[in-house]
This record gives sequence, structure tokens and C-alpha cells, in this order.
Amino acid sequence: MNTDRIDLGMSHPLVEFENVTISREGRIALREISLKIGAGEHVAVLGPNGSGKSSLIKTITRECYPVDPDHSAVRVMGERIWNVFELRARMGIVTAELAQACMRGFQGLEVVLSGFFSSVGIWPHLRVTEEMRARAGEALERLEISHLAERWVDEMSSGEARRVLIARALVHGPKALVLDEPSASLDLHAAHSLNQMLRKLAREGTSIILVTHHLADIIPEIERVILIREGRVFRDGAKQDVLTEPLLSELFRTRVHVVRRDGYYHAW
Repeated sequence: MNTDRIDLGMSHPLVEFENVTISREGRIALREISLKIGAGEHVAVLGPNGSGKSSLIKTITRECYPVDPDHSAVRVMGERIWNVFELRARMGIVTAELAQACMRGFQGLEVVLSGFFSSVGIWPHLRVTEEMRARAGEALERLEISHLAERWVDEMSSGEARRVLIARALVHGPKALVLDEPSASLDLHAAHSLNQMLRKLAREGTSIILVTHHLADIIPEIERVILIREGRVFRDGAKQDVLTEPLLSELFRTRVHVVRRDGYYHAW
């Protein structure tokens, strides 16, 4: 596909779903989803385990496709059809599956360089240029982890490894960053450091799509929250209108108490 015709100024919405139903492993994972995420918008997708959050990500990244393409549409940056490798050059992806794949046998710089090829690691047939090395070094420096370039990923802390994966996602200078459960397996210090880094990226203009079931992951720069339950959009709106005790109690089917402090929401 010739992507020269795509407006890199992002005049199109970042993501558009129209009546999208997704089936995975013989069951409906998303049902008649319609939503739009604007260019430059920061959005959180919140829901319990099994609600369809991961399927939503895989649909955005073109790993899943609607069961009825004649009566539904998925557009990313205005395009219905993408070469997956070209899409990953414009949208940085960080998922738990990627974290597991990159945990053994690779050094930090190698993981970041692999972002140019959408691969896991650097293999002999892949040609790494000096420009790529320079940009990978800049990505590591941007996330303040240049010291991890030659360290083995399986010797890093969970927080360090997560930053390396985000550097991999940012090495192309994408317009958007999609994160699936970014604080999973992180301790309190690592989660706080990750949130501060994501806030910096959001303020610098990288659109953030954050998928989680933890309210504390939702950084203050995110102003819109989409609640997902049983594969459907349960609520979609401004953060202060959506993150309420009645709605979250209904979403998670348990009594939820909510408190807001310093721009963050916390639930118990």
C-alpha cells in the first residue's frame, strides 16, 4: 500500500470503529463496537479481565478483523487496509505478549533496534544502519535508560524492561502509543516512574491509548475513559463523569469506592 497519501499531520481520526464485531477462538470478543479516537487524544480503555480490552488492541493493530466486513469498518489514521509492518512504524505498541517474547536472550539496544523491523531481536538477515543505531540511542536517552543498552533484558528489573519496550515502540517517532496493562508486575516505585514518563510523552504530543483494569494507571493527561464490559462499550465520556462509584461498581460487579488525588483516581 502506498502510504504517501496518508496525511501525516493526522487530519483523520487516529482510530474509528463502526459496528465492529470480533470473534476469537470461537466466541464473540467484541460486539457491535462503534467509537472514534481523535488525533492527539489521550484515552483510557478500562474494564475487568475478559471484557474485550485485549481484543480491542488487536483490532487496532490489525491482528483481528471484523466478522462482517461488509457491514462494519475499522479505520486507523483514515485507512481501512494496512501493511502491518507499516502500521507499526506509525503506532508504537507495548503489550504483555511482546514483553514475554523479548525477555530472554537480548540486550537493551537490540530490543530497541528490533522496533525498526517489527521483529523480536535482530537476526543476521536484518540490516541495521548507523542512522537506526543513532535513533535507538536517542530513544534510550529520551527514556533515561541509556545505561541499559548493553544489559541483558532478563537481568533488568520489570520497570527497566518496560521502559526498554517503550523505547522500542518510540524508535520510529510514532504519532500514538498503545499500552496494554502497562503497570503489570511493576512495584510501586516502578509504576510511579512509568506514569511520570508517560505523562512526559503525552505532554510532548504523543497520543496515548492506555488499556487497563487499574484506575491508578490513568495519568492526569488522559481526559476520556471508555468502559468495556462483555465486549461492548458500557460507557464513554469525560473522565470525571465516567470514573464514578456507581458506574465502576456496576462495571466490576462489586462495591467500588473511588478517591481522586493529584489528578489520579484510586479505587478499592
